[in-house]
Amino acid sequence: MVNAYKSLTTRRGFIAGATATLLATGPALAQSGTKQMRIRCSFSDQEFTCLLNDNATTRDFVSMLPLDLTISDFSTNEKIADLPRRLDEGGLADYNDEAPGDLCYFRGWGNLAFFYDSYQYRGDLIRLGKIEGPVDPLRVKGEFPLRIELLP
Repeated sequence: MVNAYKSLTTRRGFIAGATATLLATGPALAQSGTKQMRIRCSFSDQEFTCLLNDNATTRDFVSMLPLDLTISDFSTNEKIADLPRRLDEGGLADYNDEAPGDLCYFRGWGNLAFFYDSYQYRGDLIRLGKIEGPVDPLRVKGEFPLRIELLP
């Protein structure tokens, strides 16, 4: 009985120590271990950059870059661009802080959505990132060739 208790105490001590170590070093590893990814989007005489989120869908998107697509108006609040293939949907996460400037993947059609005005999340979007700076380039009406490149 004493040996069983001693073994249990040792396991608990090990698990507690390992957990404390992970909790203490986890945030530092997360902050220093990932490099922020940015893309440049160019169409017509417009150019803007997006800071990308780190999720499975974004990583799949980045694996396709550079891309030459077509960007066009959709509805009254966004521009869209069709991708050559569907993306991994592993980055799906609910959110409630929708804002102009969000870059999303629309699961329904498998396309990019660049929001320049308010929108409502309904479970069909995966946020890939956010436009850095003003959304004015997206307000240019029309359909244009779009170039998307990963920045170093």
